[in-house]
Amino acid sequence: MKFSNRSLAFYLLAGFFALFVAFLYGPMIIIFVLSFQGESGGLTFPMRGVSTHWFADLFASSRYGDLGGALSRSLILGLASLAITAVTCLFAGLAFRNKFIGSSVIFYLAITSLVVPGILLGLGLGQLFQLVGLRPNWFTSGLASHLSWTLPFGLLIMFAVLNRFDGAWEEAARDAGAKYWETLKFVTIPILFPGLIAVALFGFTLSYDELQRSLLTVGADNTLPIEIANMTQNVTTPALYAIGTFTSAISFTVIGIAFVAISIIQKRRN
Repeated sequence: MKFSNRSLAFYLLAGFFALFVAFLYGPMIIIFVLSFQGESGGLTFPMRGVSTHWFADLFASSRYGDLGGALSRSLILGLASLAITAVTCLFAGLAFRNKFIGSSVIFYLAITSLVVPGILLGLGLGQLFQLVGLRPNWFTSGLASHLSWTLPFGLLIMFAVLNRFDGAWEEAARDAGAKYWETLKFVTIPILFPGLIAVALFGFTLSYDELQRSLLTVGADNTLPIEIANMTQNVTTPALYAIGTFTSAISFTVIGIAFVAISIIQKRRN
């Protein structure tokens, strides 16, 4: 059987893509599978039965730390980051549509935290809170450290969304007599809403998974990534995989909700 150069290139690219997908998702699939080990199973194959024992053991046993509290704190931080990132990046993106004095300096200052090592930024924030007389806390300094990560990403996404935005729709609304806030509420935000969902999604997932910026800013109450990092040092049961599966399920649920919301918005437009 003979292959043309074009078909050979196609199969090579398809094989490369398959290897990339296997490399990307293979470890995750292994964790998902091993999290359903039987009660006598270990951290490696072969599996010794199939059960949900390790999921129940996570929150029933105290040997894994304060997983319930850490999960609730991470969810609260994620939702707070979601809301603040979406609102702030919306108005920041709208402001940057028009050039103003110092706009370039403000932009580069806003994204500088993306290139600063997270552990150093967390250390600086922790010291700053202590200098002003505030003790590091998971919801104050912890939230500030997460926003230093989510806001620059959200701003870059909003710039990409606004780059495709046609200002003629706003001009048509103003010509029809709409005021600025009416135009924003009934024209601008509905059109930008799918992009806002993407910004909000990044805000939640980046905060929910953040470890380095959290280490020195959350105080005595750990977030879920810190608890999981501690588990990797002293837990030698498939419960470690179970918490990975559980947290991944939460992330996929949030992503699914975002896609459903975007689908609903698009159907309403049609």
